[in-house]
Amino acid sequence: MEKWVTAPTNVYELVLGYPWPIGWAYFALALAVLASFAIGWQIKFPRWLLGLLLAWFGWQVVSAMQAVDLTLAIPTVKHFGACVACFCIGAFGLRRTGLSRTFWLGLLVPFFIVLAVGWEQHFGGLEQSRRYFFMYVYPQMTEVPPEYLKKISSERIFATLFYPNTLAGLLVLVSPICLVQLWRVGGDGRMTGPARSVLVLLGAVAVTGCLYWSGSKGGWLLLLLLGVGMLLRLGLGRRIKAGIVIMLVVLGLAGFFWRYAGFFQRGATSVSARFDYWSAAIKTAVKEPWLGTGPGTFAIPYAAIKRPESEMARLAHNDYLQQASDSGFPGAILYGCFVVLALGYSFRRLKSGRWDPDAVNAEQFAVWLGVLGWALQSLMEFSLYIPALSWSAFALLGWLVSCETRADSQDGGSRAVLAAS
Repeated sequence: MEKWVTAPTNVYELVLGYPWPIGWAYFALALAVLASFAIGWQIKFPRWLLGLLLAWFGWQVVSAMQAVDLTLAIPTVKHFGACVACFCIGAFGLRRTGLSRTFWLGLLVPFFIVLAVGWEQHFGGLEQSRRYFFMYVYPQMTEVPPEYLKKISSERIFATLFYPNTLAGLLVLVSPICLVQLWRVGGDGRMTGPARSVLVLLGAVAVTGCLYWSGSKGGWLLLLLLGVGMLLRLGLGRRIKAGIVIMLVVLGLAGFFWRYAGFFQRGATSVSARFDYWSAAIKTAVKEPWLGTGPGTFAIPYAAIKRPESEMARLAHNDYLQQASDSGFPGAILYGCFVVLALGYSFRRLKSGRWDPDAVNAEQFAVWLGVLGWALQSLMEFSLYIPALSWSAFALLGWLVSCETRADSQDGGSRAVLAAS
């Protein structure tokens, strides 16, 4: 979609209105890589994890050499290389236990801007943008992407992201750590417990509103799952925790079926469309089992084998199946193993069976939940192919596998005492 991206021309477009050219992001990423080199690169996690990631990327390069369309494969490989770079930044440049407040501000302030834009779109901004587009922009355009027309004609908000489900993916990825950091704002006696609870509640309302208006069904269920995960790890009594979880699940599922009753009555067309995409991805992978058709080229074999009545799609809406279609079964296996093993390794390092938002391991668990949600959404979306999501997720995953946990600190202190004695 890069050929349709125009650079912002003023501050409003820079912050709220327009997508940024991907070249700007690559330049900023290069600066971040240089900064992490200045900190010093030291591997604090199993080398086989890094080996899996590099093997996956190397397979993408090999697959691209025989791609059916290099104009799609080359930008996709560059994007995957940026994902690897982001993982390394997280693993080597952000490896300490507690990231500074400045770092979290750098993540959360833009996140709140996204939330604010989402609310603004719902309360009139989307209608104004649509009216302006059809009055002044559309008559001057010689070529309009069908996806963009569909997007701007919809009532579903997307804030500053690519489309509504991408906004939901960002909410899933960042909301857990956002709520933990909001709770910590009033720590050390700066705010009372009730005041901190109100602050977190306001954050949760902002997130829930954007999720509701985005119309993302998968995002709704994933955030419900992550909320249950956070509650299960809280140090509350078993009965209290069970009661809260049951109430959350009942209300969440009731709201889900009430909100999307019409969708299911119409036959859940987007679900059936996804099965069509997934079937095509599997057929392509079986036909080209070793190297696939090339990174980012799913649309080409899909156009040849899809049913006439099926909607055209550029991506398979399942990152793992698209890996198989684009780069063969080896590419899919390498990528899937890396994601699963990295999440499993980082979860085991949390050690503690419970946590509270003020504990040292709260950040790790909240980030882990968000990255888990991103990985699960990849089963039904194309989160790997959206830089705003994948670059953030890879960086946070790199930090998770390398950061020092509370148990590591205690073990290190014990070893120091033994050495001194």
